[in-house]
Amino acid sequence: MELTINNVSKTYKKGGRKALDSFSLNLTPGVYGLLGPNGAGKSTLMNIITDNLKADGGSITLNGTDILTMGKNFRDILGYMPQQQGLYEDFTAKRFLWYFAALRGLPKERAKERIEYVLDLVNLKDDGNKKLGSFSGGMKQRILIAQALLNDPKVLILDEPTAGLDPKERVRIRNFISEISLDKVVILATHVVSDVEYIAKELIFIKEGRLLLQGTPAEVMEQYSDKVWQLHVKPESLSEIQQNYLVSNIVGEKSGEICVKVVSDICPAEFRGVSAPTTLEDIYLYLFHENKGE
Repeated sequence: MELTINNVSKTYKKGGRKALDSFSLNLTPGVYGLLGPNGAGKSTLMNIITDNLKADGGSITLNGTDILTMGKNFRDILGYMPQQQGLYEDFTAKRFLWYFAALRGLPKERAKERIEYVLDLVNLKDDGNKKLGSFSGGMKQRILIAQALLNDPKVLILDEPTAGLDPKERVRIRNFISEISLDKVVILATHVVSDVEYIAKELIFIKEGRLLLQGTPAEVMEQYSDKVWQLHVKPESLSEIQQNYLVSNIVGEKSGEICVKVVSDICPAEFRGVSAPTTLEDIYLYLFHENKGE
C-alpha cells in the first residue's frame, strides 16, 4: 500500500496565507510522526487527505488512484481523529460509537463487534454506558481515538492523540498505535516529540507549508548530533547564556553550579562547552526557533 502526496498546495483566501506549498510525500505502512509548530500546515494537510478541505493544486493517490476519484471507497478505509471535535455530552460512549458506526455504514453485527473491541482497546470497556459529559479530558481523547478505529482503517490520521492523557495512558496508546501500524499508514501529528521518538518509521518536519526534513529518528538525530552542548556554569552566567544561545534544559547541581544544555551551530567555548547527547526535542527547538550563537 502506498499513499502519495504530490505537489499539494493550499492558500487561504483570508489573508492570502499559503498553508501548503508544493508539498510532497510518499508513505507506506508504518507510523509517520508529523512535527511542526502551530501554523506550519499540519492540520491543512490532514484535512486535505481526509477530503474535509480542497487543495488548490496537486493530488493525493492511494496505490496510484486519486483519492477524490475513489470517493467512498477511500473513506471506507480511512480513520481520522481530529484535535478538536464536538462531543454529544448527553450521549453515552456506546451511543456515540453506534452513531459513528451508522455514519460509516457498518453492518449491525460488525458495528457491535467493533464497538466492544475499540472500547476495550482504549481502556473504556467499563465506561461504555456513562455519558460523555462526565468524562475527563483524557477519557474524551480515548473515545475519539476509538471512533477513528471503528472501521479498521488502512489509512489512520491522528491529530494530537495523547493530549490530556496521563503517562500510563500515553504509553498504552503509543504502544497500540505501533502494533496496528504494520498494515496501516498512520500519520500522527503531535507537539510532543517523545510520542513518536520510539514508534515512528519516519519523522516529517513541516515548516511554513513546506517539507523541511524527513528521515528515521536515528537519521535525524545523527544529522544534528553536532548542535547540542552542555555547560557547567555559575548561576550568575545563566542570563548571558540565555541571551546568546537557545537553552533546552537547566538543572541545578549539588556543587552550586548549574548544568545548562544549549542548542547551537557553534560550541560555546567561552563557557567551556562540551558536546552533549542529542534528543529529538533539541532538534525540534533548533528547527523551529530562531537560532542563536551564529
